[in-house]
Amino acid sequence: MTQKPDKPTEDIGRHAKRMKSTRENPGPSPLMGISTFGMIGWSVAVPTVGGALLGIWLDRVAPQSFSWTISLILGGVVLGAFIAGMWMNKEGGRK
Repeated sequence: MTQKPDKPTEDIGRHAKRMKSTRENPGPSPLMGISTFGMIGWSVAVPTVGGALLGIWLDRVAPQSFSWTISLILGGVVLGAFIAGMWMNKEGGRK
């Protein structure tokens, strides 16, 4: 009865390095993409809805020749896009 020879030490070392590299730098996961999509959506939606609500209140309290609601919705979209862009730049740098 013959026994199989043991793996050479070099093969074991290479395998350990690959395992460590995979553990430290995992690949992109589908859940990460979904969470990123959600974070970007919320970072635009919250300022937009907040601007709409504030604009409705201001239209009642301090009427002007322009619509506060439309102005603050647009401001909320711009602010949300800025927040989303900042968040994406921060997350992109973690690679």
